Amino acid sequence: MKLKSFIAVAAFFLAAAASFAQTTFEHPWANKKVAYLGDSITDARNRESKTKYWGYLEEWLGITTYCYGQNGRQWIELLGQIEKLQAEHGNDVDAIMIFMGTNDFNSAIPVGEWFTEEKGIVNADGHMVERTRRVTSFDRDTYRGRINIVLDTLKKLYPTKQIVMLTPIHRSRASWGQWNVQPTEDWQNGCGEYLDAYVQSIKEASNIWSVPVIDTHALSGLFPMHEEQKDYFFSDTDRLHPNDAGQRRLALCLYYQLAALPCRIDLQ
Repeated sequence: MKLKSFIAVAAFFLAAAASFAQTTFEHPWANKKVAYLGDSITDARNRESKTKYWGYLEEWLGITTYCYGQNGRQWIELLGQIEKLQAEHGNDVDAIMIFMGTNDFNSAIPVGEWFTEEKGIVNADGHMVERTRRVTSFDRDTYRGRINIVLDTLKKLYPTKQIVMLTPIHRSRASWGQWNVQPTEDWQNGCGEYLDAYVQSIKEASNIWSVPVIDTHALSGLFPMHEEQKDYFFSDTDRLHPNDAGQRRLALCLYYQLAALPCRIDLQ
């Protein structure tokens, strides 16, 4: 390559790099309206942290927050939170985030199945043939049935809105008195399941319902099983709920993961 050509090419790339460096990144969730559905980790009234993960996102991104998280809630109880969201804000929301599952695990809700199967007659290429089809399970007494019910409801009520699920984070021992002691996650729950099955089900639901999932179980870095991470959690007797530092770490994970997802999804 001749010297003049080399200089011209180098100048082009330097100019492109400078232009790129000057470009200001605009986070897709900035200044949007987001509803948060969940349990105690989301509940604004809980004392374990002054600022929840959504509070940090509100501060950093200017998000308008609609928080409906309630202490102790399970997946099926999200229907009440959705009903309240509808009553208070109707369709005036850009996205809905779901952070749920740890209480279903602790309450030993059976994992269940996503589908049942049935035989039927279907037209295939002009011929009526017998085949097997799967039917979505809406069993309120199983974890997967409950997820199906909630996502089916949200998909119908908010067909153009972004819905995002978060997996449950790791959990260690928590005790609030003689009759309310929750073991560490290396113990099975009352129906013989580990927490992993409830986390994995959220990931599977993402594929079934085309709802993005952020795997905070894997990506947040929060691991209360280790003594060295106790400073991220409320107290020595509560390694279940993140404190302010833990909520902030969770929020940082969400900040960067959400940057890869659109928030407002218009039809045009």
